[in-house]
Amino acid sequence: MWKFIVRRTATALLVLVGVSILTYALMFFTPGDPATTILRKQMGGRTPSSMAVQQFRVQHGLNDPIPIQYANWVWDILHGNLRQSYYENTPVSAMIMNRVWPTLELAIAAMAVSLSISLPAGVFSAVHKGKMPDYLSQFAALLGVSMPNFWLGYLLIIVFSLELGVLPVSGVGSFERLILPAVTLGTGMAAIVTRLVRSSMLEVLDDEYIRTARAKGLRERIVVYKHALRNALIPVVTIVGLQFGYLLNGAVVVEIVFQRPGLGSLLINAIFARDYPVVQGLVLLIAAIFVLTNFAVDIVYRYIDPRISFEGASA
Repeated sequence: MWKFIVRRTATALLVLVGVSILTYALMFFTPGDPATTILRKQMGGRTPSSMAVQQFRVQHGLNDPIPIQYANWVWDILHGNLRQSYYENTPVSAMIMNRVWPTLELAIAAMAVSLSISLPAGVFSAVHKGKMPDYLSQFAALLGVSMPNFWLGYLLIIVFSLELGVLPVSGVGSFERLILPAVTLGTGMAAIVTRLVRSSMLEVLDDEYIRTARAKGLRERIVVYKHALRNALIPVVTIVGLQFGYLLNGAVVVEIVFQRPGLGSLLINAIFARDYPVVQGLVLLIAAIFVLTNFAVDIVYRYIDPRISFEGASA
């Protein structure tokens, strides 16, 4: 157990270092000077003087070589300092904390929507393989994968907000304002997980122990949900764990469509403003969430199937 934790921690640190190097380098190779861009926005669109640009670059250490800038940034990170936003001149950690809950709330709600649709739909489709319910389920899954999030979001706004007037269009703070964004974000994931649950269930339903359970006279519901589904969940857990990280990325588009003040909109605004500390802090946070999610998936494996050891999970 402890060897597994040490290995995964070392791997996680290597991943985070790689992500930080790549993100830091890409930000400096993108077109546009952050000093000029930010000063122009602060001055209402007027072009800043060369002296003001130079002062900005000196103040934020942008004249140093990129390796030196990266080393200084890592040193600050190790001391718990994500630095300050170039544009708003406020701590990046405070900006993230103010925006993290709306995004996590949306991701958790979207995950709940996805699992509430995909698990029963995938099981039902596998049990009725080759019949009309199976074809309808596969068609719905294909439709869900094919629909872009922004298109579905605008469609839901037109139907439920503009036409029926039953749900609000934007904002946070109430359950009603969460429904449409969660459905928009969770539908695409539900389509992917439904197809995976179906294929995994079909493999398990052909195993000998399932036929033995049926031969013993167990009720079909117990055979399907107690014996088959539990063993079919291992590949599903992998995808669901990874998809949770992708939900945070997908929330960028959904937050813009529904005007939710989350990490997604903060990231987009920071990229366009060349606000490097905000972008680097957010990317590092998202990478850390991916790493922690993968670690949690390995732990869940052990409790779904006790035959899987931590040594095997770390392979």
